[in-house]
Amino acid sequence: MSATITAADINKLRQATGAGMLDCRKALTESNGDFEAAIDWLRKQGQKVAAKRSDREAKEGVIIAKTTADNKAGIIICISCETDFVSKNADFVAFVQTIADAAVANNVKSAEELNAVTINGATVADMVNDKLAAIGEKIEVSKFERVEAPYVASYIHGANRMGVLVGMTKEAAEAGKDVAMQIAAMNPLAVDETSIPADVIEREKNIAIEVVKAEGKPAEMAEKIAMGKLNKFFKDNTLLAQAFVKDANKSVADYLKSIDADLKVTEFKRVALG
Repeated sequence: MSATITAADINKLRQATGAGMLDCRKALTESNGDFEAAIDWLRKQGQKVAAKRSDREAKEGVIIAKTTADNKAGIIICISCETDFVSKNADFVAFVQTIADAAVANNVKSAEELNAVTINGATVADMVNDKLAAIGEKIEVSKFERVEAPYVASYIHGANRMGVLVGMTKEAAEAGKDVAMQIAAMNPLAVDETSIPADVIEREKNIAIEVVKAEGKPAEMAEKIAMGKLNKFFKDNTLLAQAFVKDANKSVADYLKSIDADLKVTEFKRVALG
């Protein structure tokens, strides 16, 4: 039995991928309404669809990235709202900053813990509910990320619309900021090739093979060409392999080596609105 494809389904796929309405309808029809399969179908046709990233969920809100005084840990919180009228309001930004400060001061490790933190006699959960009642918009702690490392750098971009944390093996303030800005600009999926889940690699490889076959290349060449495409995927989507934004002649890995041969990135988190 085939799935019913609604205009809302088509629009959702179009918003996520940037593909045309007719192509989105066909993709959903061919995949029997399966959203992820429809994205793969579009890509197998060779379409350059927008990457589906979890950091595209929150529409409006305020993001704060902050580290502890000793830079051994850092947090990102996003308190979301419905309109930019609220997110650009100075009082709302200060409200989110107060909650971020409390998260750091109380060594919070999850959104659940954060909601239970008390500030001036009220829990964060109650404060958020009170703000919701006062403003009349849906407001919630929609994102919480934490990084612990020998050194953590933080970066906030674009009037609190994006936050980045970078964990490193040793203190390197300037390099930490540069790498955080790289992550903000280039949105890598992982630190390096080994950090990408095996199922994601297999999916990319299968899509590459299908694209090569669709281009009419001989089957025996498909695997080799697909591996070339997979290597390009790693170069574009893993932090250390990306071209360094401040010097395109270097990779990020090369840049880190030029600072200190022992300096490594252990992990990163990136949260963005829109």
